[in-house]
Amino acid sequence: MAERSANAPRQEDYGFDLTKVFASMVSVRSHIPEDAHTASILGTERGGNGIVIREEGVVLTIGYLVTEAETIWLTDHTGNAVQGHVLGYDQETGFGLIQALGRLNVQAIEIGRSADVREGDPVILAGFGGRSSSISAEVIAVREFAGYWEYLLDEAIFTAPAHPNWGGAGLIGANGELLGVGSLFIQHGGADGEAVDGNMVVPIDLLAPIYDEMVTLGRPNKKPRPYMGLFGTEVEDRVVVAALSDNGPADQAEVEVGDIILAVSGQPVTSLADMFRKVWSLGHAGIEVPLALGRDGEIIQANLETIARSDLLKGPKLH
Repeated sequence: MAERSANAPRQEDYGFDLTKVFASMVSVRSHIPEDAHTASILGTERGGNGIVIREEGVVLTIGYLVTEAETIWLTDHTGNAVQGHVLGYDQETGFGLIQALGRLNVQAIEIGRSADVREGDPVILAGFGGRSSSISAEVIAVREFAGYWEYLLDEAIFTAPAHPNWGGAGLIGANGELLGVGSLFIQHGGADGEAVDGNMVVPIDLLAPIYDEMVTLGRPNKKPRPYMGLFGTEVEDRVVVAALSDNGPADQAEVEVGDIILAVSGQPVTSLADMFRKVWSLGHAGIEVPLALGRDGEIIQANLETIARSDLLKGPKLH
């Protein structure tokens, strides 16, 4: 708690009203059924933050907090609690949208431009609970991010120090505008070689192109990417299979943990991000993905019949 207090934002350091910004943050609590696909990975009781982005009670958060949620409760800065339901979830960005089913005592936050974010910029990572639940931070990098769960951002925002409750926290810029949504705890290599604890933030600019479709359809209106059910990691410049989704495409194709992914459809794989891009370039969910795998000194061929990741999930109920 000492680190959080030391990095708590001070009003005198900012030219906008911190209280107003903090009042746009809400607590998000969700319950997920035990038979949900993500229950064993992410748990059945999830909690984090959300940001009110529309006066009619639309809350932006990070999607894993509400994926397959059966019930959701939102609490505003006055202690008022209302139920919510999932409006939509986007697999590619990781954004989730919630509609409050009652009145929240909040004003919607102003949306900024994450394209203007630069390394070294001072920012605030704001969580529900005001100053004591927020930290003054700095942008330490804007770069590509590849997540082992078949996730890729071309320009993720990285901040430090780390927020202790980062999920769904709002990244606030110098004008008090929302620039992104907290997604992960990360350790970033510092200039002296020491690891720096920080957070990965999803840029807000990714929301506008998909917002209307998420609200009306529950997801962006396009064909989903092919999902392999393969969790990869980079080890000594090689992409290695670290885990498999039970009965997923890779599991059914007899891919094994420890396999080295050498090529996708005959094209050599150089990194996790490179593998994702090569797989996604082949087409949409349902395509066959040929993999060349290194196993015990031999090259094994595996053909994965991909699916849409959403096929495994309990989807949001449209209202």
